[in-house]
Amino acid sequence: MKYTFDAIIIGGGAAGMLCAIAAKRHRPSLRVALLEKNDRVGKKLLATGNGRCNLTNKNVSPEKYVGNGAAPTVAAVLQKTDVPALLQYFKDLGLLTSADSEGRYYPLCRQASAVLDVLRFQCEALGVDVFCKEAVRRVQTQNGFAVFTEQNCFYAPKLVIAAGSPAAPKLGGCNSLDALALRHRTAPFTPALCPIRVESAVLKSLKGLRAHAEARLESNGIIKAERGEVQFNEDNLSGICIFNLSLYAEKGQRIVLDLLPNISERELYNILQKNKTNYAQQPADNLLTGILQKRIAQAVLKQAQVKDFSHPCKKLSEQEIRAAAKSAKALTFAVQGNMGFDRAQACKGGVLLPGQIESRTLQSKRIENLWFCGEALDVCGECGGYNLHFAFASGILVGEQL
Repeated sequence: MKYTFDAIIIGGGAAGMLCAIAAKRHRPSLRVALLEKNDRVGKKLLATGNGRCNLTNKNVSPEKYVGNGAAPTVAAVLQKTDVPALLQYFKDLGLLTSADSEGRYYPLCRQASAVLDVLRFQCEALGVDVFCKEAVRRVQTQNGFAVFTEQNCFYAPKLVIAAGSPAAPKLGGCNSLDALALRHRTAPFTPALCPIRVESAVLKSLKGLRAHAEARLESNGIIKAERGEVQFNEDNLSGICIFNLSLYAEKGQRIVLDLLPNISERELYNILQKNKTNYAQQPADNLLTGILQKRIAQAVLKQAQVKDFSHPCKKLSEQEIRAAAKSAKALTFAVQGNMGFDRAQACKGGVLLPGQIESRTLQSKRIENLWFCGEALDVCGECGGYNLHFAFASGILVGEQL
């Protein structure tokens, strides 16, 4: 079947829905089609923020995002729709929000489904034509745009690509950008905001444990440092702070955990010297009793080359005490790469911005009346609502131009 509209938006996720809503609010008479390949729109939204939907963050700024030459575009998008503006936009749609102690904003009811319902209801109220189970196969760009799916053909003089990334394939994530880039150069999608595969002689002994630490990604110096809870798994490290490091992680680098970030190495050494006396008759693996969880303490001592735990603490040498203090401040893991798309919350990659996309409008410089927004662009933010903010803000920016 053939359909004709004023504008077509490909992708019924966060960016696509806000784009459709913004377009209809700006020009109510506009005929807008929203095409979604899944059986319903906004599927990924339901899983964000552990089912609570972390909409944005008090600390949104261009520094929270990565992408090849993306900074000017990110700055322009965030300037157009900053945090107060986005929160007001949602309030106008009927969604109330509140922030937690870390500055992360959620719906007041703490239900991601409420966010999706507000967006769905608004699309319906504004008269957006939503088509689900419409996977786009090809797009023709002569005399406007002809978008072909398996069942139908959609025509419009304006087109928005708001397709998502391959992250979270169980929620419908896939790489459809190859067919939708329309002669624009792209950076390949790679998993981001995900666990990092690592190697270490002590990793398996730590499986299932968690520890608060400062996690540093290092190569020739510190690349990125984050504080938070680290989860030890059989072949990887996880946790929000690790997810943020995954934006920069590459094989050959190392993750260094400071398990006691509020205590200096010298102070810890002095404490361990006292423990050597206090626990003189106890086996050596009790040296960090009262400081670290037992298995973590054993891993620290193994890295410090304390090989015989059956020896009493009093027999530990000064060199071993110093090495134990150093190890607790720098438990090290060799980076092997990020885990796969099935464990990723987002992706790096997408349509490259420099020379191709107008920073203040997100319109293509190559094809007239074509826009890109959300995950389709080579922009990826840290954990904490930054990616959803960019998706929503970029969708609004594009929608108001249609």
